[in-house]
Amino acid sequence: MSNEPLRLAVIISSVREGRFGPVIGEWFAAQAKERADLEVDVIDLVDHELPYAHSFSPAGEAADILAKISPRLEAADAYVVVTPEYNHSYPASLKHLIDWHYTQWRAKPVGFVSYGGLSGGLRAVEHLRPVFAELHAVTVRDAVSFHSPWGTFDDDGKPKDETAPAGAAKVLLDQLTWWGTVLREGRAKTPYQA
Repeated sequence: MSNEPLRLAVIISSVREGRFGPVIGEWFAAQAKERADLEVDVIDLVDHELPYAHSFSPAGEAADILAKISPRLEAADAYVVVTPEYNHSYPASLKHLIDWHYTQWRAKPVGFVSYGGLSGGLRAVEHLRPVFAELHAVTVRDAVSFHSPWGTFDDDGKPKDETAPAGAAKVLLDQLTWWGTVLREGRAKTPYQA
């Protein structure tokens, strides 16, 4: 059994101008960084403009772009996807990231931090669960959800009332570290075959 911290990739998925994702993503990453059992890597998709189609990008250009993000996904033992809800689902930028990668997600846990209007982004999360199941990833049950979060965070990027969000983040991180530890040990003992 390894005592090394789990490598957690926190993926900020929205790339829209004026997006709120970085506020929520950085707050959540700060919660995770407080834990000694996690090593956190924040991956903001705005910094990784993936090619839009295999056939439209020169092979070298696509390889250069993917060389910046793919190893970070591969190195992760667990993921947290920070997603808004767009049109009752998740953003195209996230779908694009998922579609460019396959083996990186296998036998690893995925958690969700969502935000949006009345639904708090939970419809996006429900759309993502079967997508990650198809990739042989394990989604954890609990999520952190922010309903209409605009105006509920202060100027320092923290929730004005942090009690409920911090409690939800702890539950999510506890589940994620349990699954992450078990699956990391399982992969080390017996390589996963899809």
